[in-house]
Amino acid sequence: MLLGHILGAHGIRGAVLVRSYTAEPEAIADYGPLEDEPGRASYVLSVEGVTAKGLICRIEGVGDRTQAEKLKGVALHVARDRLPPPEEGEYYHADLIGLSAVTEEGAALGAVISVLNYGAGDILEVRAEGAKRTALYPMTGDVVLRVDIAGGVIVLAPPEEVEAGDTPGGDEAADDA
Repeated sequence: MLLGHILGAHGIRGAVLVRSYTAEPEAIADYGPLEDEPGRASYVLSVEGVTAKGLICRIEGVGDRTQAEKLKGVALHVARDRLPPPEEGEYYHADLIGLSAVTEEGAALGAVISVLNYGAGDILEVRAEGAKRTALYPMTGDVVLRVDIAGGVIVLAPPEEVEAGDTPGGDEAADDA
């Protein structure tokens, strides 16, 4: 599971700047050794500070800026079994990806291919079988009715779609255009 990325070197003594994706950013070091994506390298982090750009961390064995710069872009992962179980109604993004999305009536909508978040909440990206385009569904109680990870299904109530040609402001907005 992806927990963060090394953004680059910080200072001259080997510290790195890390973007953490954990609920509490500073907790990234609490998971023990983290690995790069292929699992070939292990990193033991200690958090030294917090900036608006990310966490200032030390990595065991990295003692100068040159070594720290070589780590820019490294994705920091942890094995799924080392993560705490999510609380009721919460899900790890990786557990949602691949679920079959269906309506309450059982009509297939597609498969969850990604969980996006642009700051206003999670959004499920669903691709229907054989389709090139995807549909986006907000991860809200009105839209996500049930999640059955063990069964591989997520039940959605798609919001009503805007008819082609409709404008958000109604007829007056269309006349003004």
